[in-house]
Amino acid sequence: MTVTAERPAPTRQTWRRGRVVAAFAVLTALLLLAHPLVPNWAGNAGSLLETFLPWTGLLVLPLLVAALVRRSALALLALLLPALVWGGFFGTRLFDKREPGGDLTIVSHNVNDENPDPAGTARALAAAGAQVIALEELKKSEVPKYEDALAAAYPHHSVQGTVGIWSTYPLRATRPVAIMPWTRALQTTVDTPKGPVAVFVAHLPSVRVRLDAGFTANGRDAAMDLLADAVAAEAAPRTVLVGDFNGTADDRALAPVTARLQAAQEEAGDGFGFTWPAALPLARIDQIFVGGVRPVAAWTLPATGSDHLPVAATVAF
Repeated sequence: MTVTAERPAPTRQTWRRGRVVAAFAVLTALLLLAHPLVPNWAGNAGSLLETFLPWTGLLVLPLLVAALVRRSALALLALLLPALVWGGFFGTRLFDKREPGGDLTIVSHNVNDENPDPAGTARALAAAGAQVIALEELKKSEVPKYEDALAAAYPHHSVQGTVGIWSTYPLRATRPVAIMPWTRALQTTVDTPKGPVAVFVAHLPSVRVRLDAGFTANGRDAAMDLLADAVAAEAAPRTVLVGDFNGTADDRALAPVTARLQAAQEEAGDGFGFTWPAALPLARIDQIFVGGVRPVAAWTLPATGSDHLPVAATVAF
């Protein structure tokens, strides 16, 4: 006669194992839930966290491995918390929300002032078929190359400082927007066949992570406030704001804009749409925000000679 031993039922010790792993799982969930409470007075730590907030989900993976090694039911159960919280924050961004149709397509690209092929970059952007192309970080000596490459398809254009706009439709009332001592933003009106659209193009100051100063975002934040004031003063019912913001839509520094305008990628994109660095994108710091129009599709374009990826969006009136 063969006797089969029964598997012992879980004991109190089974549930006690992995308490440290479970505690870290709970802390990860709390970090996601309470990220607005992380202060910015200590080296802009809150903004730095929010810049890479989607990547906090990766913290679950080593915790999962530890829970399996420990054979801890408690830890495995606790890991559901950060997984559910992350899904609540970012789950919808994983789905393709793009739709066909739309009335206006706009492309925005930080072309990099050290771009080795300005003409090729311009031709690649024009191939997207957008009616409006906005460029940031234009080098004065290279502007004629962009103008020559885009002249045939985009007869209307304006360059203000280091930002420019090219359009198949007429532009009017184009002027610089003062967000820094030198011009890195512009405002214009695009007269489309279905009515005017106010378009802002901006390139906010760069940010760095330094051991002695933390996340050096104060200059960017000050420029962001000035830009938000200009957008708020715009009376047009349709507004599009594009550019390199050196910040993500999750960053509290962009709240003056995100409280008023929609991020096209979040509303009508496919995935996170990371744009920087182009070789291995980790964050979406190039944005298209819209108000008074409905985003129907948003996407990134293939890499050019820049260290950023171009972004595009189509909106419906």
